[in-house]
Amino acid sequence: MTVEAPDDTRTRILRVALDLFAEHGYQRTPLRQIAERLRLTKAAILYHFPSKEHLLTALIEPLVSDLEALLDAAEAGPRERARWAVVEGWVGTMLAHRRPLGMLFHDIALITRGDTFHRLMRIAMRANELIAGPDAGRRERVRAVQAVAMCSDPIVFFADVPDAVLRADMLDGVRRLLGDPGPADGTGTSGGTGTPTAGDGAGTAADGGAGAPASGGGTAAPASGGAARGRRRPGRPRAMGPEQVETARRMHAEGSHSAGEIAAALGVSRATLYRHLDPAGAE
Repeated sequence: MTVEAPDDTRTRILRVALDLFAEHGYQRTPLRQIAERLRLTKAAILYHFPSKEHLLTALIEPLVSDLEALLDAAEAGPRERARWAVVEGWVGTMLAHRRPLGMLFHDIALITRGDTFHRLMRIAMRANELIAGPDAGRRERVRAVQAVAMCSDPIVFFADVPDAVLRADMLDGVRRLLGDPGPADGTGTSGGTGTPTAGDGAGTAADGGAGAPASGGGTAAPASGGAARGRRRPGRPRAMGPEQVETARRMHAEGSHSAGEIAAALGVSRATLYRHLDPAGAE
């Protein structure tokens, strides 16, 4: 007979609660329904979570912690890389937490009370300052606020769009808004992968959730060995990685992006893009 690990029940409760909150909404999901799905008593749920609000807080905590870790790392790193460390890391973290964000979209008023709300406000202010840059004027600060929204809102409004495609679109939009092409050598974030350097919490979440190419002007390095590739040579790369090829083909098939826009989003030349879109020229 196997002995259940102490946190197994808690993990199962969180998983089922997220499923039911996403399906029915927080307000319309009583604890009794969660207990019935798990074949537990309501008292067993309350043993781990004293109230339904405690359940909600626990579901949001990984996202909040990852964002705080991301900003800590960006503030500790080189100032000139802070903007794109935040932008790319923010997108990756949001994509890694798509399901909780979708849940919050239906019950957004739930986070307007308590410590979680104040933490989110502090996170937003820190992100705005890092994206705006030192000595920013009003226009730069306004655009920084807009950039944070551009790195967040599409996650819930385009829930059916694959991570890699949505990531490319979001980063392209931020570059256009800020008038900044991003780091030329793909070093704005850790290892040139477009994921945050915010330690184990944020970095792991973004790496595992986004699975997307970096589009800050460089090519996406594979998840393993990204740092070993080192700095790429000047000019746009002549080859595309498997993830980039898949992203390019999806964007092209949708018909909503021109070849120039797809090439710009992926940081490659049109010639390289056409070679991978054409089955005869594909590797």
